[in-house]
Amino acid sequence: MNIDIERIRAFFMKDRFAANAGIVIDSVTPEEVQCSMAITKELLNAGGIVHGGAIFTLADFVFAVHCNLRLSLGERVGFTVGQSNSISYLAASQGKRLMARSTCLSKGRNVSVYRVEVRDDLGNFIADMRGNGFTKAANP
Repeated sequence: MNIDIERIRAFFMKDRFAANAGIVIDSVTPEEVQCSMAITKELLNAGGIVHGGAIFTLADFVFAVHCNLRLSLGERVGFTVGQSNSISYLAASQGKRLMARSTCLSKGRNVSVYRVEVRDDLGNFIADMRGNGFTKAANP
């Protein structure tokens, strides 16, 4: 697979929610995708720590990028959507940036499973997510 990260970034700029959250695609290989986001005051909850929804948004986005790599590169394949996700929050971030790394555990014709690890820029393990994707058939 020829990885064109600029083409992938352009495709996923259409995800306005992720773009507005400040998520960036840092690196892409067929085996691993990494995305990150700066921790800004808009991402903090009432207790002053990163909101769980912000952490989940980052994890879900890196999962989506990884599931849909071939589509984002222009191949005529179906779009993969999240079927179910399970996230465990492990620690509050002490850093200034969150990084998420996706790896594929299993990829079938229609169902796939990915693991996403979220860490802060200090190396703290913030959250662990499993994402199950379902690939809808490509339009004729």
